[in-house]
Amino acid sequence: MLKKRKLGRTIREIQPGEKLVFQAAIEDKDLLLYLGLTDDANPLYIQHDYASQTPLGKPIVPTVMLTGMITSAVSKYLPGPGSYITRQDLLFLRPVYHYETLEFLLEVAEVDEAGHCVTLNVTATRGAETVLDGTLSVCPPHALPRFDGRVLENF
Repeated sequence: MLKKRKLGRTIREIQPGEKLVFQAAIEDKDLLLYLGLTDDANPLYIQHDYASQTPLGKPIVPTVMLTGMITSAVSKYLPGPGSYITRQDLLFLRPVYHYETLEFLLEVAEVDEAGHCVTLNVTATRGAETVLDGTLSVCPPHALPRFDGRVLENF
């Protein structure tokens, strides 16, 4: 039997001003997993000898990994399971390096019940320095009708 999973909050349960703060550490295992799954062999991500000769000075974290951390937070917490991102506008202001820990802030800027959309402002900081800034449009989970045992009577 499948375990029923709890959905995230519906559009009516979300208010402007709500915030989610979380930290994410960039570890070698995460980088290697990403690079292996995507077959991305960009030397700027993994080759210290190459990256040390660029203006960046050392290997950087792929920006799509940072996007994935945000997507995961949306799917897990705000609004939560059953939601999905319909638009994203992210600026990667500073490179992020291996082994750094970032603090992410997602804040509900607007709730559009008619359009079933929540606008989230998102930032990521490394200490006092902002490394990522942007907005997301998110479709929260839809309220599902309650079913009882009679739904399957004809099967």
